[in-house]
Amino acid sequence: MRQLYKLGPLTGYSLQARDGEIGKLKQIYFDDQYWTVRYFVVHTGGWLLGQDVLIAPVVVTAVDEEIQRLDVDLTREQIKNCPPLNAALPVSRHYELEFYRYYGWEPYWSGDPLFDSAPIVPPLSIAGAEPKKPEHPHLHSSDEVTEYYINAHDGNIGHVEDFIVEERSWAIRYLEVDTRNWLPGKHVLVHPAWIQQVDWEKQTVTVDLTCEAIESAPPYDPAKILSREYQVELYTHYGKKFVQD
Repeated sequence: MRQLYKLGPLTGYSLQARDGEIGKLKQIYFDDQYWTVRYFVVHTGGWLLGQDVLIAPVVVTAVDEEIQRLDVDLTREQIKNCPPLNAALPVSRHYELEFYRYYGWEPYWSGDPLFDSAPIVPPLSIAGAEPKKPEHPHLHSSDEVTEYYINAHDGNIGHVEDFIVEERSWAIRYLEVDTRNWLPGKHVLVHPAWIQQVDWEKQTVTVDLTCEAIESAPPYDPAKILSREYQVELYTHYGKKFVQD
């Protein structure tokens, strides 16, 4: 089974290019269709005048928990010359196109005909014209979603506390939910497959579970390694089939 990481402790890890340090992990951007990390947001500090840059998970070659570092298969020069990110705006599809064209990569959405209703990406605007800044309908930051309320069928159960991601695929395997306003001291895990709806305006996540089921669920200890045995127990409790590698 692949290693699972809590995003919270990963935040602050340094990122190492082939020829030197890039900066520190600040947050992630993920899509709410596939619940997969699409970008790491890296704060470069003094090296690049403190600007934020995006790093695609595909270039991450190693995670070293001992020295708290992510190694990436890029050079500092490549990152320096990447299209600049406007940190004050959401990541737009326009920017994503520029990003992937710069690196010469196939965009993640182009390989799946069902992704984003098979969008036909419009051509970039002509040089000198100000492009329209489209709202990306499915790409969201971890900072944005943390603290969203979690609603069960019959009430509110807490809020999003953290994300648990899987190495290599960088899929979000669980949302960690803090139930301190309802069950003091208890943390529970929710798999994205059990989510019915994410309401970005109301800042809520609705799950296909009841409060009673969550109350009696095996408690999650954030200080312990998330074992396969615990995950099987969790799935069994909710009547789900555990089918991860």
